[in-house]
Amino acid sequence: MQLSTRRRGAGRTGTLSRRSLRNRAVTATAVAALCVPGVVAAAPASAAAPAEQSAAQAGAAAPGDVVSSEPTEFKVFGVPTPTHAWKIQYTSTDVHGKANTVSGTVLVPQTESDGPRPLVTYALGTVGIGDHCAPSAQFAEGTASEAALIEGALLRGWAVAVTDYEGLGTPGTHTYTVGRAAGTAVLDAARAAQRLPEAQEKGVSAESPVGIMGYSQGGQASGWAAELSSTYAPELKVKGTASGGVPADLPKVAEYNDGDAEAGLVLMSAIGHDAAYPELALDSYLNDEGKRITGIMRDGCLKEAREAGANKSIEDVTVSDPNQEPDWQQRLAEDKLGTKAPGHPVYVYHGEGDEIIPHEVGAQLRADWCAKGSTVQWKSYPLAPHAGTAILASIPAMNWLNDRFKGEATEGNCGS
Repeated sequence: MQLSTRRRGAGRTGTLSRRSLRNRAVTATAVAALCVPGVVAAAPASAAAPAEQSAAQAGAAAPGDVVSSEPTEFKVFGVPTPTHAWKIQYTSTDVHGKANTVSGTVLVPQTESDGPRPLVTYALGTVGIGDHCAPSAQFAEGTASEAALIEGALLRGWAVAVTDYEGLGTPGTHTYTVGRAAGTAVLDAARAAQRLPEAQEKGVSAESPVGIMGYSQGGQASGWAAELSSTYAPELKVKGTASGGVPADLPKVAEYNDGDAEAGLVLMSAIGHDAAYPELALDSYLNDEGKRITGIMRDGCLKEAREAGANKSIEDVTVSDPNQEPDWQQRLAEDKLGTKAPGHPVYVYHGEGDEIIPHEVGAQLRADWCAKGSTVQWKSYPLAPHAGTAILASIPAMNWLNDRFKGEATEGNCGS
């Protein structure tokens, strides 16, 4: 975790244009909660715990097994939709390779399907850490910020699986921005949808072509799912991954938000990593103000978290900087994307006016995956802010996935 000690304007250019773009982004209420904070890691990435170690090896349920299910509703802006919906709990794998239980939602449109129905496992952007913020709860209430985007997939006749992520809606603390835990949760949500009897009756099966999609925090989660899919869930027929606004390099995201209203949300990343790795002992670094703010974040949603930590620097919330400690550096470095080639085509998109996640971070992810031989289709949106890009890119990204579902070949644009 790092909150920069530099205040707004120190060593920064383009402040006025970024502020203007932020005002534009606020108007995009359908996806205003898509922002994700960054964390700083100074050390090289080390080998992470092998999530590929199946939970079944320990005699537990296999990853993707459905633990429980119950009917629910999928509402968009408070309005019910013609969608079969089930809230589920399923088995997944944590960063240590151990079995855990994650909640989520399986959505299937009330339309007939000829043959196996395409399935998108969709990773949402930041909603908060409190259990009541979980996507499965917000879908039923009609308050989920990305419900309108997900509806676009349902209108195409696709089924959608949406993870709540580890610790969000289930016991424990949400492991926010811990990439590997998010990636396995995304993949196991697809497995669970394929194994849910009610969804099987509606055309979802092990033969369903699978797409992975997510933006912002969901871009990180979907990117990790892409990198893990061929080893962690090789049986899934993944045809492509569409990841946008990806915080692939968390140190750069933190630096970019230095002194801004979103800077305080970096504490959410610290909470998430401390949840995954309790030995990091976050509380031992926090002063009274830091403990007060993290208390609000642990129980609140995005709005409360942003307000509580806005414009805070490291000295405001700590007695010493954990980012200087090797254990924190190692764990944060392990979240970097682009170190492994996905085993399928990917579509990466980013707004050039993104005021939360630097455009250069998305461009570098594209370059890293290209360098590893991946088929990468890259789309850059001139002047588009963070939330605005999610709206602008949703249909093109789904069009790209649709072509993959139909078996059409794709060429990358790594050289342009």
